[in-house]
Amino acid sequence: MAIAGIHAANLDAWFAENVKGAQPPLEFDPIAGGHSNLTFRVTDRAGQHFVLRRPPTGAVIATAHDMAREHRIISALAETAVPVPPALGLCEDEGVNDAPFYVMAFVDGHVLADSQKTAEIFPRESREKLGAEVIGVLATLHGIDPTHVGLGDLGRTEAYLARQLKRWRTQWEKTQTRDLGSMEEAYNGLVANIPDQEGAAIVHGDYRLGNMLVTSEGGVAAVLDWELCTLGDPLADLGYVLNNWGQPGEEARGGATSFPTTAGGFQTREEFVALYEELTGRNAEKIGYYRAFQYWRMAAIVEGVLSRYLKGVMGAQADTDAFRLQVDGLAESARALVAEL
Repeated sequence: MAIAGIHAANLDAWFAENVKGAQPPLEFDPIAGGHSNLTFRVTDRAGQHFVLRRPPTGAVIATAHDMAREHRIISALAETAVPVPPALGLCEDEGVNDAPFYVMAFVDGHVLADSQKTAEIFPRESREKLGAEVIGVLATLHGIDPTHVGLGDLGRTEAYLARQLKRWRTQWEKTQTRDLGSMEEAYNGLVANIPDQEGAAIVHGDYRLGNMLVTSEGGVAAVLDWELCTLGDPLADLGYVLNNWGQPGEEARGGATSFPTTAGGFQTREEFVALYEELTGRNAEKIGYYRAFQYWRMAAIVEGVLSRYLKGVMGAQADTDAFRLQVDGLAESARALVAEL
């Protein structure tokens, strides 16, 4: 059975030549969870597992699906204390699989997509330890000097928020499927209230429990999905993870059904910020702005995903009405927080 985005015979030959120890023929299974780049679990005849990442089958914005860049980032971070999957190979020859792709080692662990799965895997008393790990890894990432790991030219460090607002405003205009007043109102408020940037760091761009593999003992085995990583204001990562750090009994904002942390036992948002400030020495008093920005940015990202599904380039079908509702919720959350600034 043919799998969209996979040329099995070509990949068998490429793996045999480029991935040490791989033993084709290979089997490819899509890994659910992401809506941007396509991810496949690869199994060889010896039962070994690998992971292949490639752009959507009809990538709309090429700069958002740069495989070489993502491969470079995880390769650079492999020598640091930030846990990432080992990079095993990069192919930029589109003749092999119609688009560039890279291969990384398969890392075992749990992906916590919601509160139910969190409750099933982690006793309540062990969740605070996991929360501390999540905060600690973020602080470690933000403490790395990009030039020391060869990422000093990954992006400009100054005026991060202004550049991000411009970038995602452009993406919104290119991919929007309808007019949305809350997006315009939030954007205008964000532009008018940009705080001064204090320092720069490697910014993950999508840092949350759902983009991590965690161990049953409460450790972070690997941080995944580095496609949005750049250099810039580290508080943007903090604002983003806080938006995904739901509190018990809190109604999910931005279209999510539930967050892993609503299972209870994790740090509160206030405790998260306090520990982050303690570990990094950074001042996060203006975190409300960064949370508003991240709701708005995420709305632009999800609208792009919706656009790709409508164009049929994601290799699968999806509930596009749910995506519209998610964008609506994210945009309204951004608007509401901007109004409080």
